[in-house]
Amino acid sequence: MASPPKVLVRGAGVAGLVTAVTLALRGAKVTLIESGPKVGSGASWMAGGMLTPWCEAESAPAEVTERSVDSLGWWQANVPDVQANGSLVLAPPRDTAEIARFGRRTSHFETIGPDEIARLEPDLQGRFAKALFFPTEGHLDPREALPALASRLVALGGMLLTDSLAPPDESFDWDVDCTGLNARAHLDHLRGVRGEMILLRCADVTLHRPVRLLHPRIPIYIVPRRNHLFMVGATMIESENDGPMTLRSMSELLNAAWVLHPGFAEAEILDMGTGLRPSYPDNMPLVTQEGRHIFVNGMYRHGYLLSPWLAQQVEHIVFA
Repeated sequence: MASPPKVLVRGAGVAGLVTAVTLALRGAKVTLIESGPKVGSGASWMAGGMLTPWCEAESAPAEVTERSVDSLGWWQANVPDVQANGSLVLAPPRDTAEIARFGRRTSHFETIGPDEIARLEPDLQGRFAKALFFPTEGHLDPREALPALASRLVALGGMLLTDSLAPPDESFDWDVDCTGLNARAHLDHLRGVRGEMILLRCADVTLHRPVRLLHPRIPIYIVPRRNHLFMVGATMIESENDGPMTLRSMSELLNAAWVLHPGFAEAEILDMGTGLRPSYPDNMPLVTQEGRHIFVNGMYRHGYLLSPWLAQQVEHIVFA
């Protein structure tokens, strides 16, 4: 019987962790190294963690939805506390035309009125007249899911090394690079797309699912987490500036939360940050191979959605 493949995975963001666990589940001997002090040291830590393939069809190629419809099931099978309550798309009264536009570009939703909005989200009762409800979508908290994946990898016999720039002094059958923008020296046309987020704590508001608040210029999403925490984020900003958040961006994010529910006016700001998502020109992730080297990159804003599918492509190569 052939011995299991020995695989080095570089980068413990969402792509690296999902790939490492997928290979370990198949029986590979996996070593995962991360140059930062913890898993998710890069943009993965700042993500919303939305598992919303049908919503993404509004602006993403059809391949994104096709390759991510099973992602919710993968996450539910591998980490705890993945929520499957669907997602909600709303718009302020002055922007209700945006809901119709969003609906024309998506599918697998129900158009609902104020009574159904109130049933799904009692705290939004009387605030919105129309919404799109996507019942088969879900979400997770990246700050819980990434450490949980790391623990799963170790439980499967894998090794995780943080603060590590060099692999252990041993030979590997495969070298899988999931280092995002740090792989630019090897990958042409990779660019950064800025994401921004604010983490709030607000005991006065309860939500059960991600809410996308549509706006013609910049759509905002608000994702509930445990203990009345809420992640407020912007989907994408075409900029490679990785500096601190601007006053304009912060105002837009906080105003969106207030528009959704005035109770957010009393919210505590626990964290705010920015991150650069690695992206190719067409915003589609790729798995590429050069001999025994495999690159998983270009996640754009689809890291949590597409990582399971991309990891499967790596698995096909390693176990071909």
